[in-house]
Amino acid sequence: MGNDLIWNEVDEYFIEKLIPFDSALERVLHVNKEAGLPEIDVAPTQGKLLYLLAKIKGAKNILEIGTLGGYSTIWLARALPEDGKVYTLEAEEEHAKIAERNIKQAGCQDKVEVIVGKALDTLPNIKEKGIAPFDLIFIDADKPNNPYYLKWALELAMPGAIIIADNVVRDGEVINETSEDERVQGIRQFISLLENEPRIESTALQTVGSKGYDGFVISVVK
Repeated sequence: MGNDLIWNEVDEYFIEKLIPFDSALERVLHVNKEAGLPEIDVAPTQGKLLYLLAKIKGAKNILEIGTLGGYSTIWLARALPEDGKVYTLEAEEEHAKIAERNIKQAGCQDKVEVIVGKALDTLPNIKEKGIAPFDLIFIDADKPNNPYYLKWALELAMPGAIIIADNVVRDGEVINETSEDERVQGIRQFISLLENEPRIESTALQTVGSKGYDGFVISVVK
């Protein structure tokens, strides 16, 4: 049995045992696939992890950079108290429309605001509007801009905030310093910033599963 097959079967086992079937979330994945969105949503086990981290933190004000079809957004929104809010940034207008429909269908529309536009354009507006500070920030967008997203995250985070960044291993390519993949180089620059940033404590975890071999960074702002 190949590694990929084992990883899938183990994921399926944990999902069956620990994550009850949810028709709303399943529908989101189906709608996203039918719409031709890239199948790069977090896995159900990872969505549940985001949900649990938000619960553990007692998060009330969340920033998500990269909405896609709203799958991870819904996981985060469900962890919030009644007065909580997720502000999620999506560059592609068509993706944002699909996400808004998915979020409404899941009953989370009152807890989510989808902000359309390139994140590096909309993040300054968020600062000006006084929506920040955030107590949890999830970075899952275009990887070449991860260093810039981190700088904004630090500016918009409250002390003690959790910052999570997805897809930081990329089949192990993160250790290839001569990689010509701008996504890999963006992640490497992001990691170097974390290494030298005194305001934040971080670790990284490698993951295997239905999404292949990858990993994420989790940080806490001092």
